[in-house]
Amino acid sequence: MAEVQTIAAASRERAGKGTARAARRAGQIPAVIYGNKEEPLLITVDRTRLEQELGKSGFFIRLLDVEIDGTAHRVLPRDTQYHPVTDRPLHVDFLRYSADRKLTVEIPVHFLNEEDSPGLKSGGVLNVVRHAIEVLCVADAIPDSYEIDLTGLEVGDSIHASSLTLTDGVELTITDRDFTIATIAAPTVMAVEEEEVEGEEGLEGEEGAEGEEGAEGAESGDDNAEGGE
Repeated sequence: MAEVQTIAAASRERAGKGTARAARRAGQIPAVIYGNKEEPLLITVDRTRLEQELGKSGFFIRLLDVEIDGTAHRVLPRDTQYHPVTDRPLHVDFLRYSADRKLTVEIPVHFLNEEDSPGLKSGGVLNVVRHAIEVLCVADAIPDSYEIDLTGLEVGDSIHASSLTLTDGVELTITDRDFTIATIAAPTVMAVEEEEVEGEEGLEGEEGAEGEEGAEGAESGDDNAEGGE
């Protein structure tokens, strides 16, 4: 797990659209901390600081310490609402940390060493079936990412869930099959271009034949006309 970052927050007494709008006008984003059978805690966080965290990879799989009046509350971001036009955050939900609670989270997949894959070097295409892997684990055990090495993979090769190295306490949510994460697919662009070229050549041949037939017909008509004269 990455180092836990701290984000400052302030308590807010009331919920409601009016209070939320006033907070946003002041550069704050309304948020709530809930869970562990405790009362929800209404807060606001600095919009710039929040956007910094949102801009980092894996926002929803990283623990944060939300500091309110000198007290740190360890949380895991669970949901963010965005403005439909500006795409700026409008509200954030934080789940209180629990050492025992298992969570379902999506872990991003990173593919390494594409230049060392013979299949990709020969024109193959990396067909990514899953950009993230859903796992079940406690907050302290959430992986940062899964890295998949493409070295040596040929066209037609597949990467399956069984190739992942799961750390202690982490389990896949899909357990009934060895699902596919990615494949090295055969190139398709060249084949399409060749078919188009062949089609154009065939069309030119037909046009040429029609032109020759038309020319022969014209010559025949001229011969008949001369005979008539």
